[in-house]
Amino acid sequence: MDQNHLTLHTDKYQINMMYAHWKNGNHHKIRAFEAYYRKNPFQGGYAVFAGLERILQYLEGLRFDESDIAYLREQEEQYDEEFLQELRQFSFTGEVYSVKEGTIVFPNEPLIRVEGRLFEIQLVETAILNFMNYQTLIATKAARIKQVANDGILLEFGTRRAQEASAALWGARAAVIGGFDATSNLLAGKLFGIPTKGTHAHAFVQDARTELAAFEAYANALPDHVTLLVDTYDTLKSGVPNAIKVGHKLKEQGKTLRGIRLDSGDLAYLSREARRMLDEAGLPEVKIVASNDLDEYTIQSLLSQGARIDTWGVGTKLITAQDSPSLGGVYKLVAKLEGNEWVPTIKISGNPEKVTTPGRKQLMRIINRHSGRAEADYLMDVEESLEGVEKLKLFDPIHTYLHKFVTDFDAVPLHELVFSKGERTTAAPALDELRAYHAEQKGLFWNEYMRNLNPERYPVDLSQQVWDTKMKLIAEHTKKEG
Repeated sequence: MDQNHLTLHTDKYQINMMYAHWKNGNHHKIRAFEAYYRKNPFQGGYAVFAGLERILQYLEGLRFDESDIAYLREQEEQYDEEFLQELRQFSFTGEVYSVKEGTIVFPNEPLIRVEGRLFEIQLVETAILNFMNYQTLIATKAARIKQVANDGILLEFGTRRAQEASAALWGARAAVIGGFDATSNLLAGKLFGIPTKGTHAHAFVQDARTELAAFEAYANALPDHVTLLVDTYDTLKSGVPNAIKVGHKLKEQGKTLRGIRLDSGDLAYLSREARRMLDEAGLPEVKIVASNDLDEYTIQSLLSQGARIDTWGVGTKLITAQDSPSLGGVYKLVAKLEGNEWVPTIKISGNPEKVTTPGRKQLMRIINRHSGRAEADYLMDVEESLEGVEKLKLFDPIHTYLHKFVTDFDAVPLHELVFSKGERTTAAPALDELRAYHAEQKGLFWNEYMRNLNPERYPVDLSQQVWDTKMKLIAEHTKKEG
């Protein structure tokens, strides 16, 4: 079974809808869908977009092979053979517009817009949302942890607790986009060029005659890469003193004990005491690594208690996004091409937050030229332009009486064409580039929007044209229902 062949990585109703469109002769009609999410994860103020590279790789390899056709032939729906023959010719030829991975984004913004044959863009919904939702979630969690860790080194340790291999691999990549420095997963390191880090397990110490013997054996094997796990028996009475002995022996050899790792107990107290003991022993260069169910809240608490920790190994709560395990992104039809004209479409709902914003939209970030900070994000029709606009009205799309005018601003487009005519239009950026880009992004926003607890809501506004279209369609559909 080819784990990279993902054509049937979709919900069955996508195939059923493709069949119905084909049966009714609608499968070649051109449509536009947008993917976005409605609510920030972790009760935070933002998200960090990730998953695009996985999506582009998926689109490039989208083909129905003979095993797929044979499996669909077995389904109870009994699809026509002519339909299955159509699938044999299938490839994705649509256009995809997307924000860049690492971009700080907000609810109800179109992160991805997909345009093309209904036959094609219906199929890809499930996989796009799967990849976008998970990786955006992990990148966001990583960014929140980075925010409190300050200059501390962050290591992704989540593989053994991840929901299977793909989550571990792509989660590690997303964590680096969000600000992490390295991963323990060697395959993620190989595939994505992520630095890899690792120490040793408690079992290595338990297997030796004594703790000191274990430490010496490890140092003999890897003298230039020695970080010792010191909490197998007694951290302060045994582990740290034995690590100090090994540190002195390494110094005599012209080597350096890189660090010690704490994996249990009162990390604030133990790190303070370990730092004191190392310094008094003449080993101030030895770093202290901590792990043990860490997240942004634990790290912030430890730092407030004066913890002397240099490097944080974060696993379960990062890779599983434990406190907010789903993003809830959606993929909605926003426009239909009729003749040469794009006609906006809307979905009405009894839940106001589920009413869609019609039309193909471009996403602009309005930057104040004096402060260098973002004033708001602005959704406008793809045919609209802000060129020559010197005074822009921004108003809340729910409470429209709340508004302001901005002048002396730059409107930065966040969408770019990333896939067209069956192939990607941009080269895959290096992971270091995406990480650096995300770090730069954070400088665009005031702290009140970025803080982890009780953030202010960042404005995401509609152009007057988009808002008028939305109100017009709501009124038309309400009248029809009445």
